[in-house]
Amino acid sequence: MKEWLTAREIAAESLPQLPQTERAVQLLAEREDWVDHPAFARRRTGRGGGMEYHLRLLPTLALVAYKRRHLQIGQVDDRNHVEAETATRAPSLSARASEERDARLAIVNAFDRFRKSCRLNNQASIHLFVQRFNGGELQIEDWVRDRISRLSGRSLERWRKQKRDSGATQGFDRGANRKGKGVLDTANGGAVRITILALLADNLHFSAEHIRDVVESEYGRTLIVASKGSEKTVPLPPIRTFQHYLKGLRSSERVTLLRVQNPDKFRSHAAPRGTGALSHIREPNQLWQIDASPTDALCKDGRNHIYMCEDIATRRKIMHVSKTPRASAVALMMRKAILAWGVPDLVKTDNGSDFVAKEIKRLFESLGIGIELSAAYTPQQKGHVERAIRTFQHDCATMLPGFVGHNVSDRSAIEARRSFAERLGTSDQEAFAVELTRDELQGEIDRWVRTQEHRTHGTLGISPHQAAQRSTRPVRHVDERALDVLLMTVASGGGLRTVTARGIRIDGSYYMTPSILPGTAILARMDSDDLGLVYAFAPNGHDFLGVGICPALSGVDPAAAARALKAMQNEITAEGAAAIKAEIRRIKKGGAYHERILGVREARIPENVVALPKRSETHSTPQIEAARAAFDEMANRLAKRPSDPKLVEAQRRLVERMEAAEEAALLGKGEERTRAREAEIEADRIAHLPTSVRALPESAKAKYVRMVGIRRRIEAGEVVDPQDAILLGRYETTSEFKGQQKVHEAFGDEYLAQ
Repeated sequence: MKEWLTAREIAAESLPQLPQTERAVQLLAEREDWVDHPAFARRRTGRGGGMEYHLRLLPTLALVAYKRRHLQIGQVDDRNHVEAETATRAPSLSARASEERDARLAIVNAFDRFRKSCRLNNQASIHLFVQRFNGGELQIEDWVRDRISRLSGRSLERWRKQKRDSGATQGFDRGANRKGKGVLDTANGGAVRITILALLADNLHFSAEHIRDVVESEYGRTLIVASKGSEKTVPLPPIRTFQHYLKGLRSSERVTLLRVQNPDKFRSHAAPRGTGALSHIREPNQLWQIDASPTDALCKDGRNHIYMCEDIATRRKIMHVSKTPRASAVALMMRKAILAWGVPDLVKTDNGSDFVAKEIKRLFESLGIGIELSAAYTPQQKGHVERAIRTFQHDCATMLPGFVGHNVSDRSAIEARRSFAERLGTSDQEAFAVELTRDELQGEIDRWVRTQEHRTHGTLGISPHQAAQRSTRPVRHVDERALDVLLMTVASGGGLRTVTARGIRIDGSYYMTPSILPGTAILARMDSDDLGLVYAFAPNGHDFLGVGICPALSGVDPAAAARALKAMQNEITAEGAAAIKAEIRRIKKGGAYHERILGVREARIPENVVALPKRSETHSTPQIEAARAAFDEMANRLAKRPSDPKLVEAQRRLVERMEAAEEAALLGKGEERTRAREAEIEADRIAHLPTSVRALPESAKAKYVRMVGIRRRIEAGEVVDPQDAILLGRYETTSEFKGQQKVHEAFGDEYLAQ
């Protein structure tokens, strides 16, 4: 038993609690950090690399299943048994060829025994057997290994097919080495072969002569083929060669040609099918598949459609008959299935307009049902229900009166069974003996479904009824009345409306809603039994808001309904208005709005935040440097200007007297008040600053900005403190003010905000 496995080998084992694809196993290893256990994870040696994991990393159930599967491996039959199976060997084979054939048969027998000892599908068993054979892990007799030392999966499959067809494997055909190396296969780098395949696929009726002529028109009368490392020119082969080649090509490329010529037949007959893709669906209502198809039996009202829902885990079926494909038919089928089985987890369907309609999506969302859509033109993605519908058509529909066949050829054959005289001037109902109405057809289909539910299913091994009864999973039931409301048709345009003063407008009619005030957004569902009623829900469907009534459609006096509507709304709004007015009076008792709002905003201002001075640098331009040089020159001239000593002395004395008189006047008329005002302003300025910063004097710019603010208040006609006006007048006479004013004029008000 092999203890170290790669991700691909683990997936091929199909063990419980483990994924069944290589990539999924790799992702599992990453999530569970298998590589963090160096004793149980290692690099794979040999070609390809990758990681190998020890069995001890596997879950318990997977480990037990693996050991039970591989503890014993059967040995191949002895040589005498092999010779008994190959008693009818061809006499033309040489002794060595016969031994090779016997060795192949022995390997095929060994594989058959190996396959029985494990629970893998065919491909996984072949892969594992080949790997173990090449690794020497199987008990194979020496004479077999002497003849065949290496094995491939394709060889094993070919030998098994030969044994099934003729009872024994065939000898080695050396002529097979030349297959695919003919002139038409290799000519012009394989382009001639592609051209011939294209012609075969494009026109089924082309003969060898047609194809040869087209090839000649494309490549000329000679072809280029490779010969011993070089190229040579050969003449175009004759018709006979083309005939033999086309015969083999139609056989070897049958599937490829079918895919191009008839894609539908390819999908139904030759396209690969996933097996076990839904093996994880083991409980009822885990997954439903739904689909629709025209029934192969006519009714008195014509041909109807059948909608089918199949529970994948139990293979139970529910069917509903509808005249035309529409979303309401899907809803009715879902109602029937939910009431019978419960609410499913997931529903898979195709992209048909009746399955992806807004009301169906809204229904699934309201019920908490997931919806999964298959890709376009891929019916195999919901193959279970497709197969179930085919079973119904070929079993039940065939028995019904009015059966018209499964296709056009069937219908023609049925019509041909009646004489021309009987069919002359007759309708389809007369020609096909139509007897059933739609309701009678529904009854016959329900009877057939009940019989199917108690028949043993080939895949399950038990009946769908028994499969459902064995499950212990709780069934999620829905109240039938609530389900009927959810199945109600929504109003046109998706059902979304806004209530106005006149009510809810639907198709030109107004539905009065006394309990729903104007301006409310609603989702409207129509009452299927009374067109005068509408049920209003919140747009998301989570809340029921009330019922609307249309007097014109319900036979109610419009005037009386309007009076009742106004009375109810007045009562509702009066109660609300009284409560609102009482709350307004209570709020105003706490003070004016602006005082409360500004008080809250002031409380949000941080008290301990100080704006630090920004880093500054000298700005200079050539013009600034020129102006500075001119100012220096002017100052030098004034300093060097000669002056009269007597005049200078007289001016000095006059200035001293003026300053003394001004100082005395100021001291006598309120100098103390002015200085006190300056002290107050300085205290207000530094009140919010830390103690270490309060000693710093007010900057020239800050003082200028403060004075500009006072000036603008005066110019605006506002009342200012007289002391502030006096300070402004004194400040505007200083050189500091003039210097700041020049900078202000140069940069504008932007300077004040910096």
